[in-house]
Amino acid sequence: MSIRRTTKAARGAVAMASAVGLALVVAGCGGGEGGAEATDGNKPPARSTAPKDSGPGSPAADSDKVIGEMKGPDGVVVTLHSVVRDSGGFVTVNGTVANRGTRAFNAIDWRSNETDLRSRSSISGATLVDKAGKKRYLVLRDTNGECLCTTGLSGLMPGASRPIFAQFPAPPAKVTEVDFQLPTLPPASVQITD
Repeated sequence: MSIRRTTKAARGAVAMASAVGLALVVAGCGGGEGGAEATDGNKPPARSTAPKDSGPGSPAADSDKVIGEMKGPDGVVVTLHSVVRDSGGFVTVNGTVANRGTRAFNAIDWRSNETDLRSRSSISGATLVDKAGKKRYLVLRDTNGECLCTTGLSGLMPGASRPIFAQFPAPPAKVTEVDFQLPTLPPASVQITD
């Protein structure tokens, strides 16, 4: 066997060993979020405590109650059903987005201006505004940087509706009225309930 063939074979063996080693390192390091949850193979890692979307066409919480409505371009209507303060220091806004237009709706304009977003069609750009206190509250994020809000809001066909939610830090207890805002839509003044 010539030196050229031997060198080529050695390079191939080194490359193969490196690839196998790298694969083992990646497999050993990935897949978990650290802590006790990562060591329990039967339990998926927790993402957030925010309410999950029930899927297309599912009603939002208290969907019969209407506390505010925002009408946008192309027949998009957001109906707000509740703005609830909880004891953990959060305010959760629940509503429904309906497409009363003639073409599919994507919430790409409703996202925040962050550069590290996983879902490009979310309501992460929503805000609560305390006009009296002159403060604006942004949508909360989980430990992975994901918004505690509805994501994957794309392809909403004409005539369809979908529940939405967003969680914010709670304003002081004396604040009972705020404006809920979504980009491209007029704000809606709503009452916070406990």
